[in-house]
Amino acid sequence: MTEQPARRLLLVHAHPDDESINNGATMAKYAAEGARVTVVTCTLGEEGEVIPPSLAHLTADRENALGAHRIGELAAAMKELGVADHRFLGGTGRYRDSGMMGLEQNHRSGAFWAADVDEAAAHLVEVIREVRPQVLVTYDPDGGYGHPDHIQAHRVAMRAADLAAEPAFRADLGEPHTVAKVYWNRAPRSVVEERFRWLAGVLGESPFTAAATVADVPGVTDDERVTAEIDGRDFGAAKAAAMRAHATQIEVSGPLFALSNGLAQPIFDVEYYELVRGGAGAVRGVRETDLFAGIDAAGAAGPGTTATEGGK
Repeated sequence: MTEQPARRLLLVHAHPDDESINNGATMAKYAAEGARVTVVTCTLGEEGEVIPPSLAHLTADRENALGAHRIGELAAAMKELGVADHRFLGGTGRYRDSGMMGLEQNHRSGAFWAADVDEAAAHLVEVIREVRPQVLVTYDPDGGYGHPDHIQAHRVAMRAADLAAEPAFRADLGEPHTVAKVYWNRAPRSVVEERFRWLAGVLGESPFTAAATVADVPGVTDDERVTAEIDGRDFGAAKAAAMRAHATQIEVSGPLFALSNGLAQPIFDVEYYELVRGGAGAVRGVRETDLFAGIDAAGAAGPGTTATEGGK
């Protein structure tokens, strides 16, 4: 067996493009530093809208070919970030995009939202026991903004972290492994508000005619909940390139981007997290600058402030 890199980071996301928007700079930074970065995407994003008119035929209500197209977009994005290990939960196409909350797609056969959490988590347990990550990143309980697939990705990731460490659970999936630290994607309110004030001053120089609002940014929370910030400014160009690779979903112009609603948002090259499990690698009240801080060579979290799942 090939020896694993010393640091191993696992990120669990709902659809192709979520990983680049939320964690692109973080992934590029750790990949460049030699860490093993593994991305697990739970659906193909089949229900997404499409921005370029030339690709509008791919949508679910027309050719229903968007999912297959987004596989290629994800691969291109991962190449921009230097991430070699990207997978779909349970295999390509195992779970289908559930659409926005309240739609009939939520409950159709194969929809990720309708999946049994333990069954879906077992697929992730297999990845965790193979990769043996010290750090896992996913969404908060609301999925960042309430999308059913994001909420389900949170549930599956947290459940899989529990089950992967349990010796009595599915020995056929590999040797038990405890993830030392679990983080949720976050965005401190003060930073987001400042960036949107900046955006208002540069919007007229962009192709976008209107701006999104702070409420449109997933995971915005009070500053004190944010426990880690990763300075990815050296990898901002890689993040923007990865986002640009998701051309059906994202339009990028300089330091700004827009989703299918056409509303401009800033691209964040410093990314923020809340530690919810494991020992913090900094004193209380001081943000970590490394997601692996406090983890010893054996992969266990060292002494430090222990966060709870509620992030209190």
